[in-house]
Amino acid sequence: HKVFLQDLQGSKAISHRVTLDQLDALMLRNVPSDDYLTRPWAASAACEFARVAMRHGVIVLNDPNGLAKASSKMYFQLFPEEVRPRTLITRDRSDIRAFLKDEGRCVLKPLQGSGGANVFLVSQTHLPNLNQMIDAVSRDGFVIAQQYLPQAALGDTRLFVMNGRPLQVKGKYAAFRRVRSGGDLRSNIHAGGRLAAAEIDQDALRIAEIVRPKLVQDGMFLVGLDIVGNKLMEINVFSPGGLGNAQRFTKINFCNYVISAIERKVSYMQFYGRNFDNVELCTL
Repeated sequence: HKVFLQDLQGSKAISHRVTLDQLDALMLRNVPSDDYLTRPWAASAACEFARVAMRHGVIVLNDPNGLAKASSKMYFQLFPEEVRPRTLITRDRSDIRAFLKDEGRCVLKPLQGSGGANVFLVSQTHLPNLNQMIDAVSRDGFVIAQQYLPQAALGDTRLFVMNGRPLQVKGKYAAFRRVRSGGDLRSNIHAGGRLAAAEIDQDALRIAEIVRPKLVQDGMFLVGLDIVGNKLMEINVFSPGGLGNAQRFTKINFCNYVISAIERKVSYMQFYGRNFDNVELCTL
């Protein structure tokens, strides 16, 4: 897919302009970790253009108004506390020190950002250097101090949710594990993590069910849930990646089913006219 993308964006690519009335559906995709560094305006601009398309009758996935709500990790705090690790969002060093004292160990990461940059696991032994860590994380805004889950040492599980439900085909879930590499806190593949097959247990399914009402309310068609034990670590609503990784371990091409789901939404709109809001179509 990388070669295809390079050809699509290369100098020999044939550019053909399309108008909104030629579109049935528009699926927003980007690379958040790259755009955060090189095109910080891209995600918000995409949402604005997507709103225009939506007003012209185009089905936009995920719903751009829902994506606007999720423009930072603050969105994660809108989900039930029961499924989230204990979290503090602040720029105050003393608050972070107090949180660390209560927890013993915690994870520091930026409120804005992606890709595992400036993520630290800190403990009482790091107190002499804690201010420098806080400064590094807070350089671009607020700091998230999050309860450390010991199970995170084994990595996390990415579970895909489509139309508000775990994506399952022929009894197999679209999911995979990301295993940490050595002592690196991050399990991101580009941060050195490795892939493994995932076993989706009742804890993961329970989390998916608890977050489902909010995802449906916000028009989130395709979402990636990052799960550690019985807790949800992160929700990726912009560009959940890794369906190919799930296919690698399950031998099922989940992308075909995602495309079929989009085609059904187009059929619904043709059958009923524009009698549904975009946010409703996103999860029908």
